[in-house]
Amino acid sequence: MKQSIILGNIITMDEKRPFAKAALVKNGVFTYIGSAEEAKKLAGADAQVQDYGDNYIYPGFLESHCHSYLAGDRAIGQANLAQVGLTDYSKYREIIKEFIQKNPQREFYLASGWVENEEYVSKAYLDEICADKPLFMQTGGGHSMLLNTKALEWAGIDAAYAKEMGYELVHVDENGEPDGYICEAPVFEVYPKLPTTLENAKDYLLAWQDMALANGYTAVADAGVEVTNTIAPRAFYELEQEGKLKLRTFAYLMCPDNPEDPKAEVARIAADRAKYSGEYFHVVGVKTFLDGVTEAHTGWQNQDYADQPGYHGNERFNNHDKMVQLIVEADKEGMSVHVHSEGGGATHFMLGCIEDAEKITGDKDQRNVLAHLHFVTPEDIRRMAATGSVPAVPPLWTAKIPGFYDIEVKYVGEELASQSYPIKSFFDAGACPVFHSDYPVSPSFNIPLSIYMAETRSLPKGMFDGVDTSHNVKEAITRQQSLRALTINVAHAWHQEHRLGSIEFGKIANMTVYDCDFLHDDIEKVAQANIVATIVDGEEVFKAN
Repeated sequence: MKQSIILGNIITMDEKRPFAKAALVKNGVFTYIGSAEEAKKLAGADAQVQDYGDNYIYPGFLESHCHSYLAGDRAIGQANLAQVGLTDYSKYREIIKEFIQKNPQREFYLASGWVENEEYVSKAYLDEICADKPLFMQTGGGHSMLLNTKALEWAGIDAAYAKEMGYELVHVDENGEPDGYICEAPVFEVYPKLPTTLENAKDYLLAWQDMALANGYTAVADAGVEVTNTIAPRAFYELEQEGKLKLRTFAYLMCPDNPEDPKAEVARIAADRAKYSGEYFHVVGVKTFLDGVTEAHTGWQNQDYADQPGYHGNERFNNHDKMVQLIVEADKEGMSVHVHSEGGGATHFMLGCIEDAEKITGDKDQRNVLAHLHFVTPEDIRRMAATGSVPAVPPLWTAKIPGFYDIEVKYVGEELASQSYPIKSFFDAGACPVFHSDYPVSPSFNIPLSIYMAETRSLPKGMFDGVDTSHNVKEAITRQQSLRALTINVAHAWHQEHRLGSIEFGKIANMTVYDCDFLHDDIEKVAQANIVATIVDGEEVFKAN
């Protein structure tokens, strides 16, 4: 029997015993939490001691919405435009050309992190960089993409396709021919078709695992495993069979917009769950998109866009009866539904579907997840709590970023923009909020920064000197609430609170060690906190230099 004693300042997230100085671990499970003296008495003579001194030990942090394959692909398989920081099309050209020169063997090239500005670029821009192979350039958020001529041909995007999908989603030139710019549904059709190998997919997932563990996460939810490549579930499965997975992944598999047969979609996902699920990769539900994003005019709002009267956004999955059926069928399989719900209109629609589904199932503990929640009415916040739905909120998006906030005001008006990204209201209503980063769609998944921004609703000092980035501060929350939204609340969303999310007897011994007391240290110190180690199943899987 393998035993270890973990020593340090332990913040357990267990209300009955919130603090401790030691934890005893046997075969990857907590068997005692309390004093160092008692832990040593209970442990065998051969127990390994892991002493973290004055550092602080937390339950292993949990990420409620990310994209594993895409994170690894962007880390090692693409030209990274995000390093520029802001829009610079001339610099993008240099980065892409350098990537092509370093990877001449590739059949196609992908660049990500593109930030659009007032300058409109078309396929001609990419043709100048690469004319002989398909080249794709995707925005950081992933909802828009630019294709060169070869890429358009490869993807089968022609005038007929543009007409079928609509010119808002497939832009065309004066002759009615696609000009290279696509967004929303066409992007999510193209991306999973990009050629790759199983070995590449495994490399991407292992690269992501290393990043997540190095940032203190011990388990994550992949919100649409196959959204970027259909080979990902198999890659996860084989990696687990090979004993290479350490990061637990709770997976939501993709359902298309308004599917012809929701029951068949759930049956397919349930079959994949049986085929691929294990301890470290486990399918827990269905993922689908309700809308797009406000900054692309595709978020489904409760009202028209201020700069586009008569238009309130892109309604992707908008068939009420089909969504009700999807929720009901998922419930029969013991699964939940996880939706991308950015605009207030999308959230209002989804809650109506959940309410009607609950009348059929009688299950108010399905824990369906609504992610992003840019704009939410007070009434819908109350409905979310009443239905037991899980609000996945992004603390890293709450600050007023110069330039970006101005665009938001232009699109939805000052009054609505000033009320964006509620968090405290969900806690006050009795809901169970969880934090998400949406990495790598969002460029950061930093735990200390999440806690900092949830409390201050602003960026740390020094990032924009002389600029007040604080925003909607009435929605600020406490440190204790932030820690819950990073640990036990996320475990609740996955129906895993009996195994994960706190340091308690009988739970899996996952922990994250930082050099900072997130509950009591000065908030500016929190923003600068450093990770010391990440522990999975009682074993140290990452240690800072």
